[in-house]
Amino acid sequence: MEKEWELFLAPYEQAVGELKVKLRGIRKQFREQNRHIPIEFVTGRVKPVDSILTKAVLRNISEDQLEEEMQDIAGLRIMCQFVEDIHQVVEIIRNRKDMQVIQERDYITNKKESGYRSYHLVIEYPVQLITGEKKLMAEIQIRTLAMNFWATIEHSLNYKYQGVFPEELKLRLQRAAEAAYQLDEEMSTIREEIQEAQHLFSHGRSIPKDTHYRPLSILKEGEKNEQED
Repeated sequence: MEKEWELFLAPYEQAVGELKVKLRGIRKQFREQNRHIPIEFVTGRVKPVDSILTKAVLRNISEDQLEEEMQDIAGLRIMCQFVEDIHQVVEIIRNRKDMQVIQERDYITNKKESGYRSYHLVIEYPVQLITGEKKLMAEIQIRTLAMNFWATIEHSLNYKYQGVFPEELKLRLQRAAEAAYQLDEEMSTIREEIQEAQHLFSHGRSIPKDTHYRPLSILKEGEKNEQED
């Protein structure tokens, strides 16, 4: 049985590996062109077997229908600094020829009741196997660093409470989600100043003495590289 799962998941592992390289390639192109980089970093994973089986039971999906019915066996996550970057990345992915967007879920404009915000794309991606081409579905989640911080905490608490949060904690999480979104909104109002400061910082240029903004780097380059490995 374990060997069967390895064979089943191998194309998904290949897809995640290739997609991470391609999405990080987008980031590299922006850097080489000396433009604002809309992607902070990219992570990816293949859903563990126990998680696949648990979700299959919850969604009433039979094992022989997993490829057609489960969209997030292969999952990528793209982190951005600004909400505007999310929409730019979505447009870039829509226009690519090596993957096809088959579904979009905008949880930024239409947040979940919990307060969760993110932009989800389900894509169809072809992997080249020795037996020929195989098209797989993969989910790409695109969110800001603030959205990701909240989602990571909420996900951890979900394990403890199994999705049934005490009312007080539920309200606190909703307030925290709004605070995170307000942070994103506020940062968007000074986005140009932040980007200019980051550009100067990354090129080692001095800042004029009358400038009120300081260089800002939300993630140091070393930290980014660690998370990209």
